[in-house]
Amino acid sequence: MTIRLGYQIPNFTYPGVPVENLFDTVVAQAREAEASGFDTVLVMDHFYQLPGIGTPDNPMLESYTTLGALATATSSVQLSTLVTGNSYRNPPMLAKAVTTLDVVSKGRAVLGIGAGWFELEHNSFGYDFGTFTERFEKLEESLSIIAPMLKGENPTFSGKHYRVENALNNPRIRPKIPIMLGGSGEKKTFRLAAHFADHMNILCDVADIPKKVAALRQRCEEAGRDPSTLATSYLASVFLAETEAEARELTARIPEARRARAFVGRPEQVAEQIKTNILDQGIDGICINMILNGHVPGRVALAGETLRPLVS
Repeated sequence: MTIRLGYQIPNFTYPGVPVENLFDTVVAQAREAEASGFDTVLVMDHFYQLPGIGTPDNPMLESYTTLGALATATSSVQLSTLVTGNSYRNPPMLAKAVTTLDVVSKGRAVLGIGAGWFELEHNSFGYDFGTFTERFEKLEESLSIIAPMLKGENPTFSGKHYRVENALNNPRIRPKIPIMLGGSGEKKTFRLAAHFADHMNILCDVADIPKKVAALRQRCEEAGRDPSTLATSYLASVFLAETEAEARELTARIPEARRARAFVGRPEQVAEQIKTNILDQGIDGICINMILNGHVPGRVALAGETLRPLVS
């Protein structure tokens, strides 16, 4: 499993689109991504819209229901969250959900997972947020249950936070469903990725990429793993413009806190920025979102045509 070119859909607020047509717009983006060379389509696992993208009352679709529906609307792209909040689901239930997605999609599911961080959602929905340490304890225990279940094993596990007894996971369509961790933590997240993951999606400011790549390699070596066996990608926000004036207008609409992970400009300019700042720094692939205009017909296709040659 690898993700060389992923398209993330983080935004379900589409001007002029009524709720009854909202999912049609999501499907159109996924199909456009598939047709233009993206290998993976991803959605966020959130219940409220994130700060910097919108407000909590903006539309937000539940992730696994959305992915299951997208499985019937696409035929070749991998389907995943970027990433599942571990604390939102019982671990064997999550393993069952991902495995069902894999069956429905005929072998295209990827489990994207992280510790969870959005406290407002936890409080509003009644999930225990806990401390930073507790969330990573839960993630490690969860992976100790889910990883064997995704390989057809029946784990028995008793930990501080979770327990299962001979947990079955049928039906299955593949010997193993791949696991992707997402995050930036050099000590905790990267260590868990070295032990459990097939893929690591790195979330950080562009300037920090070399440092993160070096830290991930070190965690792999400490775990006795060849770093080359853990593929990587980076999540970037892309804003393609036809003119310099449009690029300036798009830049002005990007919240200050998100500009360190944003790439703005004409297609050839964005391609060069991504090659130089991401791929040339040791990252294997890229996942992009197009928060402001991904729903506009043709924009995802343009992104695919622009970026596919970089990772082919």
